[in-house]
Amino acid sequence: MVNENESIMNNHFVYIQRTTNSDINFRTLIAKLDDELNDVHDQQRQVYDQYNQVDLIQTVVVAYNKNLPVGCGCFKSFDYNTAEIKRMYVLPEFRGKGISKLILNELETWAKESGFTKAVLETGIKLPTAISLYKTHGYTRIKNYGVYKDLGDSICFEKLLTS
Repeated sequence: MVNENESIMNNHFVYIQRTTNSDINFRTLIAKLDDELNDVHDQQRQVYDQYNQVDLIQTVVVAYNKNLPVGCGCFKSFDYNTAEIKRMYVLPEFRGKGISKLILNELETWAKESGFTKAVLETGIKLPTAISLYKTHGYTRIKNYGVYKDLGDSICFEKLLTS
């Protein structure tokens, strides 16, 4: 039986593992994410880099197909009740297979277990696939918050985390 945090892809299970920011597979995946974002954001990359630090984040998930790390995400405390979803990424050759949904489900579950009742996140207006994922997963657009409030390429979302 496959639970909500596993998926069958090409006759192999995709599974999610909770880990920390020091996980080498997570570090490798976010380096690939940064390379991809560099292509999208050009000169604004340095602005966004300062907000994407993960050194203090201990709530990280990595998705695996067989034993190959294929995606990741993490969250951190935004405020007392709110978790901020960060660094969502799936390798290009594994996109469109539901892995990002598995990652997001696990992050939301872990955030709820940690006492958070709401999640917020920021993505880029030049990332329509990410925007679609968040909208179809129940996130609603909000006014850009915090460090993103004056960044024109940012778009922010929130979702209440219910039981």
